[in-house]
Amino acid sequence: MSNTNYIGKALSRVDGPAKVTGAAKYAAEFNVPGLVYGYVVSSPVAKGKITKIDAAEVLALPGVLQVFSHENVPMLALLDRSYKDDVAPGGSPFRPLHDAEIKFSQQPVALVVADTFELARYAASVLKIEYETVAHETDLETKRGEGFEPGTGKTGFVPPPPPRGNPDKEFENAVHRIDQEYVHGTQHHNPMEMFGTTAEYLDGGKLNVYDKTQGALNSQRYIRQIFGLSKDDARVISKYTGGGFGSGLRPQYQLFMAVLAALELKKSVRVSLTRQQMFSFGHRPHTLQTVKLGTNADGSLAALHHHALHETSRFEDYTENVVNWSGMLYQCDNVKLGYQLAKLDVYTPQDMRAPGAATGLFALEVAMDEMAYAAGLDPLEFRLRNYADRDQNLDKPFSSKKLRECYHEGAAKFGWEERNPAPRSMRQGNMLVGYGMATGVWDASQQKAGAKVSLSADGKLTVQSATNEIGTGTYTIMTQVAAEYLGLPLEAVDFQLGDTDFPAAPVQGGSWTAASVGTAVKNACEALGEKLLKLAQQMEGSPLKDAKFEDVEFVNGQLRLRLDPGQAVVVRDIVQASGETKVEADATAMPNLIKQKQYSLHAHNAVFVEVQIDEELGTLHVTRVVNAVAAGRIMNPKTARSQVLGSVVWGLSMALMEETVMDHQFGRYVNHNYAEYHIPVCADIHDIDVLFVEEEDDIVNPLGVKGIGEVGMLGVAAAITNAVYHATGKRIRELPIMIDKLL
Repeated sequence: MSNTNYIGKALSRVDGPAKVTGAAKYAAEFNVPGLVYGYVVSSPVAKGKITKIDAAEVLALPGVLQVFSHENVPMLALLDRSYKDDVAPGGSPFRPLHDAEIKFSQQPVALVVADTFELARYAASVLKIEYETVAHETDLETKRGEGFEPGTGKTGFVPPPPPRGNPDKEFENAVHRIDQEYVHGTQHHNPMEMFGTTAEYLDGGKLNVYDKTQGALNSQRYIRQIFGLSKDDARVISKYTGGGFGSGLRPQYQLFMAVLAALELKKSVRVSLTRQQMFSFGHRPHTLQTVKLGTNADGSLAALHHHALHETSRFEDYTENVVNWSGMLYQCDNVKLGYQLAKLDVYTPQDMRAPGAATGLFALEVAMDEMAYAAGLDPLEFRLRNYADRDQNLDKPFSSKKLRECYHEGAAKFGWEERNPAPRSMRQGNMLVGYGMATGVWDASQQKAGAKVSLSADGKLTVQSATNEIGTGTYTIMTQVAAEYLGLPLEAVDFQLGDTDFPAAPVQGGSWTAASVGTAVKNACEALGEKLLKLAQQMEGSPLKDAKFEDVEFVNGQLRLRLDPGQAVVVRDIVQASGETKVEADATAMPNLIKQKQYSLHAHNAVFVEVQIDEELGTLHVTRVVNAVAAGRIMNPKTARSQVLGSVVWGLSMALMEETVMDHQFGRYVNHNYAEYHIPVCADIHDIDVLFVEEEDDIVNPLGVKGIGEVGMLGVAAAITNAVYHATGKRIRELPIMIDKLL
């Protein structure tokens, strides 16, 4: 329909100027008239109940408006324990201020509202609350052998398939065998923007709610159900999100607090969480995994066992697809996969960038490296020897799979052939040098999404969808799609998002936004194009009078005949001649399930890493990374590369730094701050090369795009771990890899 070719161009972010000048406003930056402030009080105990709240002294402070707790919160729909948000696991979601019971440390137990933030914070610090405690359990290690198999209560969770072949017998008969445990501790998302909500109270009791979220519609559904509000009563707006990584998929408790206070006080209220409170909800769960691999004499996999046990809360069964990847990434006819949960006195874990895969593939890919050494094979050759051309879990072909090309192109760029296979064999001065590699795989999915387009008489196109922007480049990608399909210059397109008044779109997560919303934008532009053609044919002397839609194209602001480009009409003139101020169209995009269900849909990558380790000090540096990614059509190589760069940094962070440490005596995370929850700084990051392997796929969605925000992280932590073994000869199976594990 267009040959303008914006899709695939390395264009700068259209929202970049707004972000660097401060024009982009985040949830806690909207200053509305008469704004008052709420400060959350957190429980110091992990389990028990509140026995007394004495708010008299606090309420006597001039400027303190109210102290909300379970003692005075109106019940409303809060009693409805059947409520689920869009991504809730099975069970009963946590209800803030619902009753006196304490379920986890740092649970919100009160909200102090005052005229100023400083006063609210001070008042919260002197609020007197007494607790009765009972014994708590927060240590997953004590739950070995007590795990249970979850049901299918969470959207997206796929229980492991039943065993295939005879994995127990074939493992015992295998020529080479390994049987090891792999562990990573709890990790927290820690986006730069902390969670905050500004609830603007309007005439008639309506609300404009500015929320830090990855799904404005999900936040709206949450407060509508709890407070009995109509769509018109509660508009949720989220134009920019300063990092989410999954933490914003579910509505967090500051949203409930702000809306509650605004409705009760009939005032505009802002509630912002502190960095310490950011550790009070959601995390990548502490997980224990065992992997058993057996190979035949030729290095082919004879048997594969993968079992995972991870934590969940007492009130919800949080699930992840941890082990399923092991049954489909490599060719193996004898596979046994197991997955269990253990209930602890913690808040429910939550999706965190590449949930399940980041955990499961770490274990699998380190085990594959161990197996390669046991079988006397190069780790890359071992993976190629066991390459899967078909998804054995589903017994379906892949819609596309260029993983083999990822291996070859990545290895060539990295210089893998220069690797001496013997551990501790490569040095540079006093530094031990190690090369490691690993594989990643992630779902390529599409969700139902809507979009609306409006072309004004001055040639400006406005595109709207209720999707979100968490830093992934959504503003830019959708602008490119609209400009491409209507042949307009980029500066003539204004893409708007993050508003519940716009057409519905899914939460931004799962690496599905480009496919889902992008297809909706494409469909809406094509619907508008058909309207414009009909209007053009009504113009006097129209050169397009007898043209069919497939005979025309939109190029450089014109609607013209494909085979005779000289026969054209200026798009802006079409609207003006119609006598209308604008021409509009909307569309919804749905996945083609009939077509897609015949295939296994995935993106893949191969990661190659060089580490240097000081032999005496044990200090570890990741000096080079090459990440080769096959993710279908790359919409914008510049923003896509940024996505993968961030993914690699996170993979490094997971491998070497990230761990939330629990003091089980108190059931409390002790390093709940940026000072002691370590993440990389610029000095930790060296050379990162990103390669996009060409891959065409007309099955995944009409745009042929697969998400890259998550697959780019996968394989990084395992590749680093494998490189550490190659450098030192010491096999680390528990993340993060700190100096004490190397000395």
